Amino acid sequence: MRYFKLTIAYDGTDFHGWQIQSCKPTIQGEIVGVLRQLTQENIVLHGTGRTDAGVHALGQVGSFRTQSPLSAGDFHRALNALLPPSIRIVNVEEVGPNFSARFSSRGKIYRYRLYRGRVVPPMIWRYVLHYPFPLDEDAMRDAAARFVGVHDFTSFAASTGSEEDDKERVMDREIYSTELVRSPDNEELVYTVHGRSFLRYMVRKMVGTLLDVGRGKLKPEDIDRLYKLRDRSKSGPTVPSHGLCMVSAEHEESYKVV
Repeated sequence: MRYFKLTIAYDGTDFHGWQIQSCKPTIQGEIVGVLRQLTQENIVLHGTGRTDAGVHALGQVGSFRTQSPLSAGDFHRALNALLPPSIRIVNVEEVGPNFSARFSSRGKIYRYRLYRGRVVPPMIWRYVLHYPFPLDEDAMRDAAARFVGVHDFTSFAASTGSEEDDKERVMDREIYSTELVRSPDNEELVYTVHGRSFLRYMVRKMVGTLLDVGRGKLKPEDIDRLYKLRDRSKSGPTVPSHGLCMVSAEHEESYKVV
């Protein structure tokens, strides 16, 4: 048996998220379909994160195993030849049996883009949330810094839809760093967050809360209060998915093939 790691970039606009769904186009489904065509095997593809419908990626990671004699280079060329142009395989590596895109993960970086100009250029409207209204960006940066560390992010995550399941979920997450900066052209406000792992809608809820701080609906110190409240109705809205991108994923180095 052989094991492979894929680094994947995609425009999530036309897909119903990463995870395979019946009768709906997904990133995982498209890649699995091509891998099964190439190997004639029932390939299972694991991903580092289950991005939601409309979310993009520059550095999603997938892993699969196969008995195929195809090399990493063969898989790289064939996948990009057969996948739609909105999904690109950035790199393919043969790895050891201990590597898992999901369980070997040690961190992920997400980025959310807010376009602050009056008119969004047509070539980027799929990738930014347009918000041309006044914001207190210094207050937003103060609030963003309060996400760093280990906290209970119940107020910043979507419900599973089941009260019992919600009670049993571990809601503590560790955020390594966050940054809120203007783009070099000064037209965008870009929020970047680096964390160990994330709950569903967590980054989009964090950005929505930062917007409420910028609008004056919340204060930076309210972030600390929201951790204690454990009430998602008290935090900001869940911002649209199209402004979000998974930039990269970090993994243990022990998976390398010697």
